[in-house]
Amino acid sequence: MYQNKGNSAFKKDLTNTINLAKHLNHPEDRFRSIHVGGTNGKGSTTHMLASILQEAGYKLGLYTSPHLKDFRERIRINGKVITEQSVINFIKRNKAFLEANQLSFFEMTVGMAFEYFANEEVDIAIIEVGLGGRLDSTNIITPELSVITNIGYDHTQMLGHTLKEIAGEKAGIIKQNIPVVIGETHSETKTVFKTNAEEMHSEIYFADQLIDTILESDLKGAYQIHNIKTVLQSVKVLKSIGFTISEKNLEKGLLNVTTNTGLQGRWQILGTEPKIICDTAHNKEGLTSVMKQLKEESFNQLHIVFGVVNDKDLDSIIPVLPVEAIYYFCKPDVQRGLDAELLKNSFEKNKLFGKSYGSVVDALTDAKSKANKHDLIYVGGSTFVVAEII
Repeated sequence: MYQNKGNSAFKKDLTNTINLAKHLNHPEDRFRSIHVGGTNGKGSTTHMLASILQEAGYKLGLYTSPHLKDFRERIRINGKVITEQSVINFIKRNKAFLEANQLSFFEMTVGMAFEYFANEEVDIAIIEVGLGGRLDSTNIITPELSVITNIGYDHTQMLGHTLKEIAGEKAGIIKQNIPVVIGETHSETKTVFKTNAEEMHSEIYFADQLIDTILESDLKGAYQIHNIKTVLQSVKVLKSIGFTISEKNLEKGLLNVTTNTGLQGRWQILGTEPKIICDTAHNKEGLTSVMKQLKEESFNQLHIVFGVVNDKDLDSIIPVLPVEAIYYFCKPDVQRGLDAELLKNSFEKNKLFGKSYGSVVDALTDAKSKANKHDLIYVGGSTFVVAEII
């Protein structure tokens, strides 16, 4: 299971997924879809689009990863998670095939989601890429629209060590004659996307070059401006190919993302006096945006509860974190979690100081006991850290 083990559970091949789709009578061909990839922001973008389409009256399937508290969060229809019985029935029906073909956790989940959406006859499903794009298990769909939010350095062991290489993997979701929206324009990656789009005869739209006005969303965080632009351009394209979405649907959808979809962990306020904020940002680009926003908050002392997984490139993220903060180092409760003492040692070499703790909860508890009501506590570094305290 990639969520727990990391690289060893990642299968860079679509053979299993294609075989599973055939076994399930190709459910991916029985519903319309939107495919969303990118390094940062794909989760927020996916949920914003889902909320808008729900407001427009569409029966909306939503497939995302990873989950925070409950596996079933990954598969939803109009915000409601798949039933426990549906999960059990899928495994029971297909157990022999799944075992014989040694499918991964992610491959099984993709098959489960696609069959569920097909059987429930959703009008459209928004499918979030798990990792990369070209060889991701979700990449057997032919969507109405492809969306790539941005490109950054994450999962470099599997996707490449340059932005061009990573962009090449993400561009793998661009399909023949299917429009594609790119969220952020960068000189290193623009040519990669344009070349891929030309080869596929796909109309390409760079959202940050085309969208000037921004609508408000209940997803807070300055970095959401990029995601909102991506969503607004995506909606324009969807309307041009026949989707009915009013201005009111758009406005209400953006203002009710958490209510409509159940999304958590994006600049989420967990407490006041002291103010406690958590965010799932976990790489250089994501943490840079979050730290920039933290500086705009008013507080006496910043306390940071921080944990990461063991394949995280600490050399890239430590420089974006504030030296003046007090750190509470912890290990998320997954097999991939990096030992808190090792994390502490790496930070101390860079003049960032604090204590290590046995768990995320212990770290947060101590931060609360040490902070006064005018301080601020930030919790993050990993989706798994956030999951343990929500």
